[in-house]
Amino acid sequence: MNKPSSSRTPDERIVLVALGGNLPTEHGPPRRTLEAALREMDAKGIRVVAVSRFYRTPPVSPHEQPDFVNAVAQVETDLGPAALLAALHEIERLFGRERRLRWYERTLDLDLLDCRGEVVEAEGARGADAGTGPLPLALPHPGIAERGFVLVPLKDVAPDWCHPVTGKNVDALIEALPPEALEGIEPLKP
Repeated sequence: MNKPSSSRTPDERIVLVALGGNLPTEHGPPRRTLEAALREMDAKGIRVVAVSRFYRTPPVSPHEQPDFVNAVAQVETDLGPAALLAALHEIERLFGRERRLRWYERTLDLDLLDCRGEVVEAEGARGADAGTGPLPLALPHPGIAERGFVLVPLKDVAPDWCHPVTGKNVDALIEALPPEALEGIEPLKP
């Protein structure tokens, strides 16, 4: 296991899950779907402790598609990282998630961002080489430091969070983003 490169240690209690979607479901528009997914997480023993504001975000994809709604939840669970990721994938399936193309529109996307500061190298392909199935477990989430649509809501629920590998805090990660990574990210009205 890699150690953070700073003197700050990750909070071993923090478990962070990103939520996103840009297609309606039986629950309604994407925001309602994310709210229903949070209730489903609670029903599956993944206790939601805090939820960020909901944000409208432009798609970061080569495919033409509607804007997303994104949020980040801090959760508590007795599940280990692999079991938690499997539970999140099951919730996605319950909400009609179909994996047709990588970075394509979806009803629900649940990403395990950080699980108690654990560092896990992915066993298998990720990104464009991964095909259309669920991605293998990797912690922290490999794309977290490049995604404004994740870091902005993450700051709402865990403003002191530090990346378990680099030791950089969320403010430093946001500051390091290129301006286009933050363009169009807007909080939705309550």
